[in-house]
Amino acid sequence: MPSEWSDKDERQYEEIKKDKMQRGTDEDRAEEIAARTVNKRRRKEGRTENETTKGSGNPNTRLEDRTKDELDQRAQELDIEGRSKMNKDELISAIRQRQ
Repeated sequence: MPSEWSDKDERQYEEIKKDKMQRGTDEDRAEEIAARTVNKRRRKEGRTENETTKGSGNPNTRLEDRTKDELDQRAQELDIEGRSKMNKDELISAIRQRQ
């Protein structure tokens, strides 16, 4: 249990995890869903920062299948200048040139 979680948060986490596993979800996925649910409630209540995690997407996914946010994050990792003004196609092209 994360140190910031209350006993209520932990109980909710365990209940959601148990329910998902009873419905056939594998344990890792059930834990992920439960943690996301608890953290979402904590954000709504103002008990944690309201920020979205950013990722550059699954590296095995084609660039065309990634979201613009994922492409922008990848462009940032590659230190591509002017990325904030690029559309999705321009980001894909710039990322391919840089890789």
